[in-house]
Amino acid sequence: FLETAAYFCMKPKMGEKEVSPHSFFSIWHEFSSDFKDFWKKENKLILQERVKEAEEVCRQKKGKSLYNIRPKHDSGIVSKNCNYA
Repeated sequence: FLETAAYFCMKPKMGEKEVSPHSFFSIWHEFSSDFKDFWKKENKLILQERVKEAEEVCRQKKGKSLYNIRPKHDSGIVSKNCNYA
């Protein structure tokens, strides 16, 4: 534990000889909870952006029809009878 505290340059509080686990982990807990909150917010924003991109792609694909509709040519018996009437 002391090696880890020394690695992070933790110094004992005034009146203490060594860094106590309570002081070290209280700071670590604050850091990790803040990091977790920011991580969740950032992931939520990224997810919203990806959903918007996917919706835009779907709108673009729906705008383009997958098949072509050709106009019907009059070439049957009914069209021949209608022309003579």
